[in-house]
Amino acid sequence: MKKIIGLMVVFLSLNSCIKKPVEGVRVVDVTTYETQLKQPNIQLIDVRTPAEYAEGHIANSKNINITGEDFDEQVALLNKSKPVMLYCKSGMRSAKASLRLKELGFENITDLEGGFNNWSESGKPIQE
Repeated sequence: MKKIIGLMVVFLSLNSCIKKPVEGVRVVDVTTYETQLKQPNIQLIDVRTPAEYAEGHIANSKNINITGEDFDEQVALLNKSKPVMLYCKSGMRSAKASLRLKELGFENITDLEGGFNNWSESGKPIQE
């Protein structure tokens, strides 16, 4: 019985660590993300810290730190009717940001699978 309970605890712990998809948020690969960046009216948001952003970012992105105290205030300046494209370092923080944007009424949200790491490892252009 103790083994079963132990296995259940491990399973539930691992399950809570897995990045879960957010309804209404598209998580796309680098190629699709790059193609979508060419659409008009895109709001490209880097949710990493300012220090990470300064080390390199996708051109034309705006840095709104998901861990910053003013995240909601900065996001409120975005247009909810225009598409929002998010990325972070590996995809975890942008998933959290996607969920927050959904809660705030944004409907057209795209997240970069694997984040900036995936973008840079794919040889895509980086602005410093």
